Amino acid sequence: MAETDPETQIDRRQRTAWIAADWGTTSLRCWAMAADGTPLDAAQSGDGMGSLAPEDFEPALLRLISDWLPPDGAGPVQVVICGMAGARQGWIEAPYSAVPCPPVGASLARAAANDPRIAVGIVPGLSQARPADVMRGEETQIAGLLAARPGFDGVVCLPGTHTKWAHVSAGEVVSFQTCMTGEIFALLAVRSVLRHALPGEEIDLPAFLAAVSDAMTAPQALAARLFGIRAESLLHGLPAPTARGRLSGLLIGQELAGTKPYWLGREVIIIGAPGLSALYAQALGTVGVAAEAAETTRLTLAGLAAARAVAAGGGAA
Repeated sequence: MAETDPETQIDRRQRTAWIAADWGTTSLRCWAMAADGTPLDAAQSGDGMGSLAPEDFEPALLRLISDWLPPDGAGPVQVVICGMAGARQGWIEAPYSAVPCPPVGASLARAAANDPRIAVGIVPGLSQARPADVMRGEETQIAGLLAARPGFDGVVCLPGTHTKWAHVSAGEVVSFQTCMTGEIFALLAVRSVLRHALPGEEIDLPAFLAAVSDAMTAPQALAARLFGIRAESLLHGLPAPTARGRLSGLLIGQELAGTKPYWLGREVIIIGAPGLSALYAQALGTVGVAAEAAETTRLTLAGLAAARAVAAGGGAA
């Protein structure tokens, strides 16, 4: 913990009403929450689902939250977790809720804990039968958005390794689509022949936007245009930021071409990391969609609070 003052720790323990957690594949984030929903403290680690066996989840959680817990015998603190802790390879599998449905309308899956100071509940993900699709974690952010905007009717774009496009109406997720754009970018940038043209992290925005337009105009040419990045690097010394911008633009443009039924004619809100969200907003701007970006942590905490309220029988928060 960042703070080690004993009086501060005692005060935090007394004020912590519950604990919120977002457990991803590569990281774990936790927040000590006051009764009014205010975060009192935060902690994170690299103990993601992908590196843990089922018996490792509780120790990994306790390493982050032990300073927030009451003394033994004082009763358990509720821990509400979203994300990959509920995956088949996670702590315990939390069954999916089938769309159309509220994003966090189902009961929490209970994970057995050996430490009597915690009671752990995991938010179920969402599933779609046709076309087959699943999500874990993003449903909580959508719930947070609906807590702030109960009447929202439109599309939520959640960019990341596996970007989600979700149609939301009447308080429910109606349908959604997942695109592996982020993972494909990472594989091409690290494992393919294109890696030689892509050192660094800088992205040239004009090159990105031009590539978005190219991919949407002729998505069938994607494979050839990808190799063109390598060829132009060899023959004409294509700068690395231009190459990265072109690769990102081609892949996101291809994604937009495939998800047109989601964003065309609808209000779009983007929930994700600021840099990537900005690229998606710029890309959508090329087709006349003025997408709004939302702050991820705030919506995650609001969604976890909503899931906690549903578990308590009080409805969405």
